[in-house]
Parts: sequence; structure tokens; C-alpha cells
Amino acid sequence: MQISSRFTIATHMLIIIAIKGRESKVTSDFLAASVGVNPVIIRKTLSQLKKAGLISVARGTGGTEIIKDLQDISLFDVYQAVECLGKSGKLFSFHDNPNPNCPVGANIHQVLDQKLLDIQVAMENQLRQTSLAQVVADAQDKMTK
Repeated sequence: MQISSRFTIATHMLIIIAIKGRESKVTSDFLAASVGVNPVIIRKTLSQLKKAGLISVARGTGGTEIIKDLQDISLFDVYQAVECLGKSGKLFSFHDNPNPNCPVGANIHQVLDQKLLDIQVAMENQLRQTSLAQVVADAQDKMTK
């Protein structure tokens, strides 16, 4: 099972908004064409980013803009805005019914729970260290080559 693509979709969208939004109106159709997904997914993601206070969206005529300084938005902020970790807040979900009569099944939580939590914390800390400004700069650098 893969982690959802919501985070990479949202990051892709924010890079476009940051770069193209200076010169033209960025609409959900424009974003959908670049990301390669249905505009409905784009609109849902825009709604999540707006709710998180990262963007504003003009209704009707369209257009989206980032309302915070790019340096003040970390990839963790984007991740938090769009990933649905549920009530547990855990990235990794566990299968529901490990067999308590199996020696592995009876101990699997003791074996994996802390390791998986440590992995999630490390990933989230790495996301906190990367700003949207850095990612946008990397994208612009790649686009000029």
C-alpha cells in the first residue's frame, strides 16, 4: 500500500501557483492539466489548502494565490493540510486482527509500533526543514535548464 498522492499533488499545485500566479490567473482547470488529475481533486485540495490558511481562492472567475510568504510555509504545513491521518494521527495503519495465538501476531505491536512512530516523526521533522520557497526555487532552476 502506498501513501496517498495528496501531498505531492498539493505541492505541485503550490509550485504552479507560486510561479504562474505572478503572471496569470491560476484556475483549477489549469492546475488539473498540469497535475494530470480530475479538476474535482484539484478543487478538493484547494479547499484543504484554503482551510489551512495557505491560499485564497477567488470564486466564480477563478484564480488562486498563496497568502503567506513562501519561506513561512514548510512542506510539513502542506502535508498537514492535505493528508488525512484520521483520529490516530498515525501515518502507518495497522491490520485490525493480528492473531493473538500466533507468536508473531501476539507481539507485532510491540515489535513495530515504536519503530513506525519514530519513522513518522523523522519524516515530519524533515518536512519541517524544507520551505515551499526552497522547492519553488528548485523547480524554477530545473525549468531554466
